[in-house]
Amino acid sequence: METTRDLLITLARRYAFADLGVLAPAAEIAGACEFGQRLLSLDAEDFAAEAKAVPTDLRRQARACHMPQTPREQPRGALESLRPAYGLLLEVIAVRWHRRELSPMIAAVHIASEYLPLLAFEPQLGHAGDPGRWPDGLSSTGSRFGVIGDRECDHTKSEQSATNRTLRVATEPGQGWRAYFDRQHSQVAGAFAVCVAACRNPCTAMDWVEPEQRADLQLRARTALAFAESPLVRLRHAAPVGHGFGVPSPEEVLDAWERSRAALDKNAVGSAATKDDGFPLPGLPALFSAVAAAPIEPATLLSGVSEHIAGLLERQ
Repeated sequence: METTRDLLITLARRYAFADLGVLAPAAEIAGACEFGQRLLSLDAEDFAAEAKAVPTDLRRQARACHMPQTPREQPRGALESLRPAYGLLLEVIAVRWHRRELSPMIAAVHIASEYLPLLAFEPQLGHAGDPGRWPDGLSSTGSRFGVIGDRECDHTKSEQSATNRTLRVATEPGQGWRAYFDRQHSQVAGAFAVCVAACRNPCTAMDWVEPEQRADLQLRARTALAFAESPLVRLRHAAPVGHGFGVPSPEEVLDAWERSRAALDKNAVGSAATKDDGFPLPGLPALFSAVAAAPIEPATLLSGVSEHIAGLLERQ
């Protein structure tokens, strides 16, 4: 017969951090559950929040995915590199899939699609899109980047507004910085991809990219744009996190992903999505790795928190 402790351990190993946090028999366990729930909910603002009940190595991994809340906050977390954050996104997607929580799973996929262009640009930028470290070339003579109202620029009005803001947001106070990341940074990511891979009237904004690197970057950025328009990402608009009230079934998700894989299989980068690697959405880690030009695997952060909480419960 299962004891109450056995049931709580089962909840921990099923990543039911929110439920377990309410039932936790000790403050230390409740604190660890809160930490795990922040990660599962992708609350990147609070990944660096103090969590004394969690081992140092897990806190360090979470801080690598944290979004700085001021222009000068150190370390820079996800603005230094998006690769740890994409590892966490993959782990969250897998956990949500196995828990059949498909609406938040599709929301995580959508977040991944929004910032994927910056993952593509990371090798060239040397960081993950930190507004305080943009290359001077973005504002070089002849550049339309961030110029509002320029009709020769292929950016939308909202992208022009976002790119204009990103060039000066590092000098703003924390409130303005946070508002920018809440509303505009993902548009800057898409604008970068348009500049290098889809602009019909190229200006000098991307001349800072070395010519020998340009073709490879164009291909990876173009694939990022294609992923954002894929049937899988478009499912978001049929879920409560989008604009409707339907929740996609597992079969609908897998069908949308198969159609997405076929649509992406047009070049060497997009064809990575066709790899069968055992992930719930087969080939998604390989696709992110190809766009990043670096290996990206699902993180073990959530599983580490789960096992840590289970260990705490076993010692109760």
